[in-house]
Amino acid sequence: MMSFTVIGTPFSTFTRTITLGLHYKGLPFNQISVLPHSETADEYHPFGYLPTLAIETETGGKEGTLKLRESLAIVRYFDRVAPQPTLCISAGDGRALIEEQMWEFVSMVASYGFPAIEFGVVKPRMALTNEGKATDAEIRESINTGVSRSRRFLTIIEEAMSPEGYAFGEKLSWADFFLYPLLADLRAIPEGELLSERMLAWMELMDKLEAVKATTPGTLSAGARPS
Repeated sequence: MMSFTVIGTPFSTFTRTITLGLHYKGLPFNQISVLPHSETADEYHPFGYLPTLAIETETGGKEGTLKLRESLAIVRYFDRVAPQPTLCISAGDGRALIEEQMWEFVSMVASYGFPAIEFGVVKPRMALTNEGKATDAEIRESINTGVSRSRRFLTIIEEAMSPEGYAFGEKLSWADFFLYPLLADLRAIPEGELLSERMLAWMELMDKLEAVKATTPGTLSAGARPS
């Protein structure tokens, strides 16, 4: 027997990737909503980042908690303990020639998309808006570099996507669950104008998923703010 607890606020895009996967795979879980670098986050992650998956296990009459950190490690664990429904692709899905291209996609989202969109655009836009002193024109000027980087990322990642359907065509995958939280944040602010028709159509398809609906509360698109 084992049970799962996700350590991380719903506002966190990486945390949402994990809860999307849990919902889609039908794995029950609890969630402790905390911000990065909070006392609880530091307790579960050596660098205070989100998310951590706390796995409560009972083996041979002994109970214990395993703390699994880093989103890529967590989703690979889900694939092993709950392989169905699968969130992996096969060669021939979308534009993929080999299965590993899904993980290439995921890595690009995490390594380049996250800093460009979240730290370059979303977070500074929200901070300046909440401060209430800068005009929209001044905000746009201050995040211009982030917008340029985000535009380049979106162009590159769209080229890796199937022209219709999910990121890899008819097959929903981890690629979709890593990308969606980022673009849901972007869509919620004026810079959502960067999103192409293809990306907007993909997001509308994703919006229909029960896992997406279940993980929307507490996010920027639902009007939440980090607190």
